Amino acid sequence: MNNQCMVIRQFSNTLFFLFLVPLSIQAQGELSNIVILATGGTIAGSGATSTSSASYESATVGVDALIQAVPELTELANVRGEQVFQIASQDYTNERLLQLGRRVSELVKSDDVDGIVITHGTDTLEETGFFLNLVIHTEKPIVVVGAMRPGTALSADGALNLFNAVALASSADSRGKGVLITLNDEIHTARDATKSINIRPNAFSSPWGPLGMVVERQAYWFRAPVKRHTVHSEFNIDEIDKLANVQVVYAHGNLDDTLYKEHQRNGAVAIIHAGTGNGSVSSHIFATVLGISQSGVHFIRSSRVMQGGFVLRNGEEDDDANGWVVSHDLNPQKARILAAVALTQSRSAGDLQRIFWEY
Repeated sequence: MNNQCMVIRQFSNTLFFLFLVPLSIQAQGELSNIVILATGGTIAGSGATSTSSASYESATVGVDALIQAVPELTELANVRGEQVFQIASQDYTNERLLQLGRRVSELVKSDDVDGIVITHGTDTLEETGFFLNLVIHTEKPIVVVGAMRPGTALSADGALNLFNAVALASSADSRGKGVLITLNDEIHTARDATKSINIRPNAFSSPWGPLGMVVERQAYWFRAPVKRHTVHSEFNIDEIDKLANVQVVYAHGNLDDTLYKEHQRNGAVAIIHAGTGNGSVSSHIFATVLGISQSGVHFIRSSRVMQGGFVLRNGEEDDDANGWVVSHDLNPQKARILAAVALTQSRSAGDLQRIFWEY
């Protein structure tokens, strides 16, 4: 067969396609050492039939099966896997973020680890990626990857996404660019990427565009991140015991002030206001949120706009007079992560605003 062999790929006890794998594999000693940390999600999911692409059970396939289902990984790197946890990503908590972050921090300090790939559910993938971007001090590549279809589905995207993630983590050109996200052949910075649709493989986008593309195991770069991250960050996972309690309130017409008051009563140290447009605050809740912020709870104006919500300071509101913070271009869920990290250092409103400009 001209130095090729036939492979049957299996995911969750389901055989789902045949293909040819070249037998010419680079010598193991020349390859990077990549650790795949598995946390569950759709990329580890399975459906009842091959046509179940949107209805399935997440987090059913373990890390060893994920790796075995993509034998081409051995051409890219010396790969080993760890199962950190096995959950759907909507079940992430601050405690799980810290657990994952500490393990990543331990691994990147090891001389025999050249890069990290994290398999993750897509629902909160952007939040985890941004968190790691803020708190892990390393130039080694860290790539977060997921899938929009389970491995049992026709046209499943997880295998190629994982292959691209390992290729990216193995590339010297990925060093020093912060935490990266790759799906659908695109490379995004974890700071910018967001899930913008829930049933298509092109689910992730960045308001300022992707960093590049992965095509047949080669990364092509077109821009680089300029905001502070990883080795340039003032935050360090090794020094964080607990994240600050930060909550998000989604604004809409006829909004009342109930949730703001409830979060204050429950001990939130900051509230992200996912406002309309430029983070606007409705006149009928203004007095309440101003009082809450004057009591010491940080009020951070963000925007619910799907793409490129850019909140200008002192635009819709007099932020200087009110003592409020604006999230710059970060969406509400990213703003929550940054505030939860920043407020572990008991920042003032002025310093918190600086952090939002710089990160």
